[in-house]
Amino acid sequence: MSDFIWAPSPAFVEQANLTRLARRLGAEGYAELHRISVEEPERFWPMVIDDLGIAFSTPWDAVVDLSRGPEWATWFVGGALNIARVCVHAHASDREALVGLYEDGERESLSFAEASRQVTQLAEALVELGIEPGDRVGIFMPMCPAVAIASHACAHVGAVQVPIFSGFAAPAIASRLEDSQAKIVICADWSLRRGKRIDMRAILEETGDHRVIAWDRETHAWPEIVSRQPGTLPPLEVESETPYLLAYTSGTTGRPKGAVHVQGGFLVSIARETAYQTDVKRGDRIHFATDMGWIMGPWTVVGGGAAGATIVFAEGAPDAPHDRLWRLVESERVTMLGLSPTLARALVPHGDPQADLSTLRTFCTTGEPWNPGPYRWLFESVGGGRVPIANISGGTEVGACFLTTVLTEPVKPVALGFPALGQDMDVFDAEGDSVRGAVGELVCKRPWPGMTRGIWGDDARYLDTYWSRYPGVWTHGDWASVDEDGYWFLHGRSDDTLNIAGKRIGPAELESAAIASGLVAEAAAVGVPHAVKGEVAWIFCVPTGEERDGARVASAVTDALGKAFAPDRVVWVGALPKTRSAKIVRRAVRARALGEDPGDLSTLENPDALDEIGAAAAAAR
Repeated sequence: MSDFIWAPSPAFVEQANLTRLARRLGAEGYAELHRISVEEPERFWPMVIDDLGIAFSTPWDAVVDLSRGPEWATWFVGGALNIARVCVHAHASDREALVGLYEDGERESLSFAEASRQVTQLAEALVELGIEPGDRVGIFMPMCPAVAIASHACAHVGAVQVPIFSGFAAPAIASRLEDSQAKIVICADWSLRRGKRIDMRAILEETGDHRVIAWDRETHAWPEIVSRQPGTLPPLEVESETPYLLAYTSGTTGRPKGAVHVQGGFLVSIARETAYQTDVKRGDRIHFATDMGWIMGPWTVVGGGAAGATIVFAEGAPDAPHDRLWRLVESERVTMLGLSPTLARALVPHGDPQADLSTLRTFCTTGEPWNPGPYRWLFESVGGGRVPIANISGGTEVGACFLTTVLTEPVKPVALGFPALGQDMDVFDAEGDSVRGAVGELVCKRPWPGMTRGIWGDDARYLDTYWSRYPGVWTHGDWASVDEDGYWFLHGRSDDTLNIAGKRIGPAELESAAIASGLVAEAAAVGVPHAVKGEVAWIFCVPTGEERDGARVASAVTDALGKAFAPDRVVWVGALPKTRSAKIVRRAVRARALGEDPGDLSTLENPDALDEIGAAAAAAR
């Protein structure tokens, strides 16, 4: 057991949602349950839907249709449902559904009945303004109950929501609204972030003329066109493959990619994850430090709603003040807390939490590979050694996760655990052969319900990005490996991978070794061309304190990885460029270090960090 950091008690296993599903399918253990999920989809997915109480208004004719090939698989074909009905209206009662915590100290609470009425009224306003099924509706709002109302109102009438990062500048907003051809934008008039007022309506107006429904941040009220509606319109029951969401990702160049997700597949996939991977139950209280512009925003809204859980939203930054996240858990009695590894790393220097975190049952972490030190800090110092970390990994286009910690099995530090239910995962070498004990490309060999139905308006780009490397196999762009116990690990994006003298290594391993020196709070390892070695590692480091001893950091790296991977430069900077979901953007670091165009920077919260990186890189040459 020395390799494991946590193991479930018999009582934990007995009460787990996953155990209930396994018994219903006659599976002995997770391995058998996973086999059923990929080999017998016609048996597995209907049982999941029944087990989670997801009601289709019209039964499906086929669980999956592969007649157009795996790239264009469709699911629950002919069935009809509505996400707003399943996630909100079906729970209508006095139970608390949505909580909003605002940076100025205000707290807002909506019951399921109140949320249901607001969703219906906003849906009626959309219809009055001419929105029809299939029309796109932009959502530009902070994390608050109203953003969930907006999301579900779109689903209520069969419109396609286009959530936009709440911190975007006008050009990034404009590109997404133009690409999606959104007819209306639901926005907040303003919001707060790190104590600064963000005039969201004014930023939106910089993008041109749009029809707008503006939510009042001061009063938490919808405008008269919404409040005067009767609240009687029934949700539109739509075919399972009806588009639900355009989730945009930023590429290194060119226009952003709008991943298309549909009502049936997205709902079933996300409900499965929330219930079986983070063990969320009816009445639980969940919070994810995220934004609707990152896939984990819709994940929280749909997954929490489907489970009948209370969702706690927090306007603004999760680390301002530094103990905000922990005070939120204490005050709202949160049972499942979601965060990124980068956010955990940013909180480590501020010390252990001084709040009562006894209500926590699980963490959910995602976004990037972990470093061992911060992982152990979250588990031991924050969770007290009793709260397991459900580490999951997928992506915007996945509409789900590929790999997940399985909470009914022992947990290894920083591991992803195993392939998620319904995901036929493998690790391929360059020739497309399955490998174990070595790093290779993470692939998925069969389609799954939550899979994107393409990139909006660009089928060729979709096929080229995900299906062209190995025919009939989804290539995700992550490096992965599987150890001798069958546990899976990620090693970073394959396009971030360094090739040092013919030896490939993921940036996460170099960064973890640098952080282990004790001098580094955060790090970004990038590859820089070298005349002899082909490529060498430069590690950009944010110090933990005053000491900036690059030789000591380099020594820590070589001690951990060997002399072949000694960094060519250790470059000290005050900050690394991050998205609003706290992910470090390594491609931008590398581009600025090389004096190249960093591409689309619209998702960055602190683009000014790149100026210091450019200057520091020039000085280091």
